[in-house]
Parts: sequence; structure tokens; C-alpha cells
Amino acid sequence: MSLPAVVAVNPGSPAARAGLVPGDQIVSMDGQVPRDVIEYQLLADQDAFEIELRRGGVEVSVQIERDAGEPLGMQVDSALFDRVRTCDNHCAFCFIHQLPKGMRKSLYVRDDDYRLSFLYGNFTTLTRFNELDLERVIDEGLSPLWVSIHATDPEVRASMLRNRRGATSLRWLRALLDNGVSVHGQVVVCPGVNDGAVLESTFADIMDLYPELTSVACVPLGVSRWNVEASMRAHSPAEASAVVDAVEDWQGYFKDALGHPMVFASDEFYLQAGRDLPPLSHYGEVAQHENGVGLVRLFEARFFGMAGVDGPRPGGFFSSVDAAPASGYRAPRTQSETSGVAVAIRPRCGAPALLEGETRTPVSVLTGEYASGLLESLVASVRPDAQVIAVPNRYFGGNIAVAGLLTGADIARVLSESPPGRRFLLPDVCLSSGVFLDGISVAELPRPVEVVATDGAALRRALLGGAE
Repeated sequence: MSLPAVVAVNPGSPAARAGLVPGDQIVSMDGQVPRDVIEYQLLADQDAFEIELRRGGVEVSVQIERDAGEPLGMQVDSALFDRVRTCDNHCAFCFIHQLPKGMRKSLYVRDDDYRLSFLYGNFTTLTRFNELDLERVIDEGLSPLWVSIHATDPEVRASMLRNRRGATSLRWLRALLDNGVSVHGQVVVCPGVNDGAVLESTFADIMDLYPELTSVACVPLGVSRWNVEASMRAHSPAEASAVVDAVEDWQGYFKDALGHPMVFASDEFYLQAGRDLPPLSHYGEVAQHENGVGLVRLFEARFFGMAGVDGPRPGGFFSSVDAAPASGYRAPRTQSETSGVAVAIRPRCGAPALLEGETRTPVSVLTGEYASGLLESLVASVRPDAQVIAVPNRYFGGNIAVAGLLTGADIARVLSESPPGRRFLLPDVCLSSGVFLDGISVAELPRPVEVVATDGAALRRALLGGAE
């Protein structure tokens, strides 16, 4: 177990007033040794407590005093202070098994840790879950959790996970639901494995055995060029369309029985099938937008400033590995005092008129291939002169075409082939602390880029700016 290290202290905060500085290591808080940021936050929520620190090899004790609801004002270096609970499944469809050699070591970590499920929305199979974990989840209110279901048939699930415990571990899903824990489910649909009749059976079992689930996302199998599993392949358009049909049929059954649609197909399935995406209202709270469910419509709504559309932005595929998001459990502990009135804004065509003598630098938006066509129509509505560049993902290859898995090498290749004198907008979803998955930094790209938050409103602001 490693000691959590302080990496930042906010000026004027309780931590700063107590004299904590970056580099301090936390030995204990009020005599307790926190195992993770969850316990750390629970201990830090007290009005007064003692922290034992290690500073330059010397043990130091400081007293923290804070007003009720006042943030501690200190950031630590990791989410888990003990060992990450690694995955002991051997799924043929696991994307981490499809990574090339030579990437950052942290990217090869396969976790199956319920704490990371709570903190970051990582999906857990529950094959390493136990009674003590259940007790802690209930006692500390660790909800919602995110569970990989894949199939409810015990034999199919055990075969997919290549773990005999896969046949029985969904009993923990039932226990979580029995104790009021909100759970979102996921089914990675693999052609010829858990689609067709198996998928229909999974939906039927969800209605019968797990009707308290909050939502279930069906996402397509991602296959990179590094895949060595012969049975794993990309969906054909017809297979993708069949998944969409099954999901939409069962949504009707779930609405009739439970009052909500329950199951959703990811945007990728609609795009692969060449079918129109449902309207944003179809997705309810869009709870699984980070899983690509309703993400396009949510992005579109924010782009046009639709009223009442807010919430967290999507994170990258490996966002939980190297950096904690500034939302969710690690967000500031008090709400903003600001308030406002939501106003609907109608989509407008064309960019604002330029003043006499004013020019606008040509702009190019870099993105993945999947959503480039939809992005083109949005961009053209405010900047008809703008260009959307769909970047082929040669690094991963296969059917990998989402913006979140773009690498520095592929971005650099496209930039080198592009004419100078343009503004290049890059979505931040493909970066972790300014670094791409292949280890290339933004500063190493052959042309300057503007990193833009992966959010419709942020892109619109970036497109309408840049007048010289």
C-alpha cells in the first residue's frame, strides 16, 4: 500500500491554513489509513481532524479545521492508495488485449475494481466481488455502479469472460439491486457470440431478473489491427441493423412493463447500420453518454444551445488510468452560488457577419471517422467555410474510428499533409494530461493545434472565434 501524495493545495483553503504543501505524504487521517480517495473524502468531510504526514522523511502532525461544506482544498496523486483490483477474466473481446506494444504501462492495466466503477464509471464484471465489498458499497452508499453483463446465460457469460465465475457472479448484481444500489449495465455485442437469440434472451432475463437496473447499453465490439482472436470481428451493416431492431423492439416491451425503455443501442450501431439516430428525447437522462449512447444528439443539442441540456462531458477511453476527472466524486464539495435562467436558442445558419476589413482565419476541425459526417453538418451551420477532417486511425486500425482513440501519430500525419495558415481544432477527449495514447504530446505535433473541450458549446465558441 502506497502513501497518497499531495500534488496541489489551494491558497486560502483549510489545507493551506494548516500548512500542507505539495509533496507531503498522508500517513493517516484521524488515526485511520485511507485505502482510497473514497475513504479519504469521507474523513476529509469532518469539521476538524488530525493528519499525520511524512515530509522529507520526517513525520509531522497537523490539525485541520474547516467550516461545514468548505472544501479541504487539497488534491492527491491517485484514486486508489492500495492495489488496483485487477481483472482475472480473459475476454476475447477485451480491447486492452488488442493494444500494440510500447505504450505507457498504465494503459495495459485491466481493472475489475468496483471502486473505479463508482469513481469513474468503469465497468466491472463482479467476478472478484465479495461479501465485504457488498457491505462497503451499502454502508458508504457507493452508487451508481456500472456492471458488464454481456449475457445472462451462465454458460455464454462464462465462455465470453473465459472465467468460470462469470456463470455465477451476476448474483452480486441481484444483491446490489436488492439493497437499493443504482446500477447501469453494459452488453458488448460480439457477432455470432451474444447477438441474435442470445441477446434477446439477455433482454428477457433483464426484465425478469434485474428489472431495477437503471439502464443497459449495447455497444459494438471494437476490433483493432492488433487483434489475435480469430472469432472476434466487426459487425456488418446488416448485423448492426439487427441489433438496433432488437433493442428498439425490446424498448417497447420495457416501456410497457417498467415505464422506461431500459436498453439502448450505442450511436456506433446506428452509424454502422446507416440509420438515423433517434432524437435526444429518446435517451431520457442520457446516463450512458460516455458509453456512446445518445452522445451525438447530446453534442448536437449543446452545440445549438438547447435549454436544459447540461451535465458532464465524455471522458477518453483510458481517462481513469492517468488522471481523475474534475467531476463526480472528486468534484468540489460545495455547489456554485451562481444561478441563471435557461433560455432556448434556435439553431442559426451561417457565421456572424464580420466587420468591415475584418478577416477570419480558415479553420479545420479534427475528429474520428465515425461521426465526421454528422459533425460536418453542424460545423457548416455556423462556419460554412470551415473544414472537418476525418482522421483515419491507422495506429489501431480495424474498425476503431472514434475521436477518443485518435493518436498523436495519426494526427501528426494529417497535419503534415494539410496546408499552413489554418486554425486546427483538436478534441480534448483524445488526450490525457496533454498526451496522446501513443505517448506523443501536443507540443510535438508538426503544426500548432487548439485543444477544444469535447462539448458542442465549446466547439461552437471556437468556430465563431478567431477573427483577426
